[in-house]
This record gives sequence, structure tokens and C-alpha cells, in this order.
Amino acid sequence: MSNKMKLSGLTDLLKDLDVDSLEGVTIEGDIELDISGGGGLNPAMAYALGHEAAQISLHVANIARMLGYPIDQLFAASMGGFPQAPIAGQSRIEELIPAKFDVANMSEWATPIQEVTLGATSADGGSRKNTITLGGENALPYYFDAEMPHRNYVTMDVFDMPIGMAKAVKGNYEDVINDPAEWAKKVVRDFNADMVTIHLISTDPLINDTPAREAAKVVEDVLQAVDVPIVIGGSGNPQKDPEVLEKAAEVAEGERVLLASASLNLDYERVAKAATDYGHAVLSWTQLEINAQKELNRKLMKQCGVPRDSIVMDPTTAALGYGLDYAYTNMERIRLAALMGDDELTFPMSSGTTNAWGARESWMKESPLSQDSDWGPREYRGPIWEIVTGLTLSLAGNDMFMMMHPTSVQVLKEITQTLYGSIEADEIDITNWIGAEV
Repeated sequence: MSNKMKLSGLTDLLKDLDVDSLEGVTIEGDIELDISGGGGLNPAMAYALGHEAAQISLHVANIARMLGYPIDQLFAASMGGFPQAPIAGQSRIEELIPAKFDVANMSEWATPIQEVTLGATSADGGSRKNTITLGGENALPYYFDAEMPHRNYVTMDVFDMPIGMAKAVKGNYEDVINDPAEWAKKVVRDFNADMVTIHLISTDPLINDTPAREAAKVVEDVLQAVDVPIVIGGSGNPQKDPEVLEKAAEVAEGERVLLASASLNLDYERVAKAATDYGHAVLSWTQLEINAQKELNRKLMKQCGVPRDSIVMDPTTAALGYGLDYAYTNMERIRLAALMGDDELTFPMSSGTTNAWGARESWMKESPLSQDSDWGPREYRGPIWEIVTGLTLSLAGNDMFMMMHPTSVQVLKEITQTLYGSIEADEIDITNWIGAEV
């Protein structure tokens, strides 16, 4: 009867004899596997047998290595890591195929955005120090495809009565909150507002129901207090606003103000007539719906006779975290359609960026959820919310921003004017992007 020896015993024996390799030696024998058990393998048994089979393979490989066989190359080839021989006739690429960059041909953007001028100087029959022109673009903003003829502008909100405001905002206006004219002076003098928007919210029948003629006196006061172009807004009440805007347009005759606003849910014909009768522009306001915007613009032009150079669109601003992506997409679609020839949309756009303060994350001290993370100080968080909302929409083609916080105004103006090219940007080493400070 022949002797039996385990493979591990053979490798140990060769090691004891200090044998590194065998040459000219043939080993003959049989390998026996003794498997006992039932008619199937449970997972534990299968794992154990797999382990033993792997050990057997390892020992056999060690013996082959001792015998001088290049076992490592065999394993590498079987795992796909062994270098393959080059295919006959295949040439190596000596250099990259040259590539050429060409600026896109924007000939399909054949329709520029309509220019709309707000304000009137003494030469135009008004009393403004300067005018502001919106629109005129031939491409999306800040690209090299076409130069932007006019920069973005900011109009700061003023109200004809004290209103509830976020603490971070209210602290800037507590000394003027009861005097709209002084409020307007402050935003121009101290906060560098390009324009002023006077909101006549006290005219709302559910608030003070201030008569339209009395509200018009506030407009006169603001016009005398500042010499920048102004926007006149109502209370948002669809029954009262047409009358209020009619009286406001009358007292502002010759100043070319922007009446805010005409919409499909009120008597837009009265607002449009007031604008054309007294030489003003109209803010065409819709609610995140491009087809509604087309409809209202069409009615203002064809039904009401508003000139093309007297229409500014407000497609509605949804704040960061509350539908900003919808507002951005809507504005971008409007601008792209306009550039490609849709003459019902070729107008400059305005954003109610102040809506950012309606987001609870902009003004609440902390999250109402105990498991939520720290939101950080609201004194910084609020302005950042307004800045991000405005900056995002500027990239979609928005021309004018209605804003409230002075820090937000300063930062947004600096960023947009840097992109526009009127402010020289500091050079930053972009190769050191890990350690760069912004």
C-alpha cells in the first residue's frame, strides 16, 4: 500500500531540506477529495469546501513555483493584468489630433431685446438727474457672444406706511419707516440705489383703504425727494390698483415712471391707458407661466396700444428654496425665445428679488425642527438668501432687481457689474483652487 502525504506536508518537507526549486523532477500521484454528507451542501459546508479547494490550489501553485514554472505570469494573464502583445500592423499615435475652437455662430439669435428707458431728464421734460435703459441684449448675459449694451440695475423698495419686515432688514430703516420721502432719500444717498420703488400698500381696502388721490401725494413727495427714476406699485388689490395707478400716473406726468403693474387678473386696460396718456412704461406681471406672459404682452400691445419701448416684464420671482429653479427656467425660456424671434417676449425683465425675505430660512432665528442642523446667524443668512436669488436670475437674463437689504444690493451690484465688465475684477490664481480664498 502506497504512502499518503498531504500537499502541505510535501511543501514543509522541501522547506526542511532547504530546497528552493526542483529541476528535472516529475511527481506522480493522485489527489483524493473525501466529501461526506447528505444530498446537498448547506452554505457553511460550501464555504468550507471552497476554502479547502483554495488552499489546495495555493499549495499546488507553490510547488509549481519551486519547480521553476512562471506561475505569477499565468495568474496575471488569467486576471487580465498581463500585458497583451501588440496587434500586428497597428500603428501607435504619435500626436493628438489637432482641435480648433470657434465661437458659436449666433446668427439664429436675430432679434435683440427691446430697449426701454425709464426716467426723464429736464431735456425730456422731466426732473430726473439721469435715465436708465434696460434691455438691448443680443445674447444671454455675460457671454462673449455679444456685448451687453446696458448693465443690470437695482431699485430699492419703499413703502407708504410701516410694514412687518425681517429684523435684519428693519434695522436699516427704523429712522425713516414713517416717512416715505425720507426713506427714498436714504436708499439713494446711503445705499446707492439706482431707482426707487414706492409701494402704495395703504390703499388696500383691507388695510387702510387710503384714497387714490391721497396716495398720489406720496408719489409727489418721493419725486421731489429723489432725482432717480422711480417705479410706482399698488397694494396688490385687483379692484383698487387700477384707480391708484391712474392717479399716480397723472401726478408723475413727464417723469416716465414704471407703473407696477398690469396683470391678467385686474383691469389692465386702465393701467395701460394711464401709461400711454401720461408717457409712462408698464410692468407686465404674470405668474411663472410663459404663455400667460405672451398673452398679456400681446394684449398690452395690440388691444391697448402700449408701445414696445414701454413694456417691462415681471415673470414672478420664486425665492431660493421656494421654487427658484422654476423662476430661473421660466426667465431663461422667455429670453431664449425672444432672442430667437418671438416678438411677444422681446422685452427686458424685472425681478421682485425682495421675495427672498418671504422664505423662512432667511429670517427665522433657527430651525423649528430640533433635529435640524444649525442655520447660522440670520444677519448674514438673510442677505445671502436675497443675493443668491438675484444673482441666479441675472444669469437667466433678468435686467432689473427690486431689493431691500443694503448689503444684498451692494454685493449683487458688484458681482453683476464685474461680470458686465464695468468693475475690474481681482486676478485669482485658479491653479491653487484648494487653498484659494474668495
